[in-house]
Amino acid sequence: MPQDSPEYQKKKARFDRMLTIYGRKPVLEALQTKGCHVERLHLSSRNKAAPILDEIIELATTQGAELFDHAPQALSRISKNAKQDQGVAADIACPNFMTLSQLLGSSKQKQKVIALDRITNPQNLGMIIRSVTASKFDALLLPRKGCAPLSPLVIKASAGTLLRAPIVQVESLPSALGELRNVGHSIYSLSLAAKHSLYSRPEMACETFVLGNETDGVSVEIDSLCDKAVKIPMARDVESLNVAVTAALICFSVN
Repeated sequence: MPQDSPEYQKKKARFDRMLTIYGRKPVLEALQTKGCHVERLHLSSRNKAAPILDEIIELATTQGAELFDHAPQALSRISKNAKQDQGVAADIACPNFMTLSQLLGSSKQKQKVIALDRITNPQNLGMIIRSVTASKFDALLLPRKGCAPLSPLVIKASAGTLLRAPIVQVESLPSALGELRNVGHSIYSLSLAAKHSLYSRPEMACETFVLGNETDGVSVEIDSLCDKAVKIPMARDVESLNVAVTAALICFSVN
């Protein structure tokens, strides 16, 4: 199979770091976030004058963003949410987004990763992103399909940390887990039925912890790709923890 040219790889890596958000308040908050760079601002040609739009345009212009006017139908193709984009979308460069190849090619001797399998609640996803970003974990592995999209709801739930999060978006979670194993990662699924405790596992230098769907947990397919299932031991007959709480415990208890 022919290799992609360096120019193509550079261009792809740039687009993998881009996130398109929509809605007037989310775009304004992004423009106001330190370290966040809005590259392109997209506006509907049918927008009526409003103070928040004036502020958005002023900030975007000051920051050197490209401004584009679109017909409403064209803007909806960019935002992918005509009902909620409010005539505004923006392409944001997220400095800590990375490709799977960049993660795999890291020179770090010790890597810790959280991977998500069908996390569909935007609030849970946002809180998981916040925990990963605040911790020393190296990446959050996020499938492009099957999980909640990176929407304004997720940005809000993440308290804005999504724009600084070390996120790796992948097309196929099974394939990505296989590649991580190939470079030395031990893959653990979190399961209530697991016989082994998270805290009794033999700690490895490179580890990936897979968190599953809020209702069904880790899928059978993904679980079969993991080296071992582990659980967080609980007292007083508590049966389960919210998936975002589980992520936080892993992020701040695993070294």
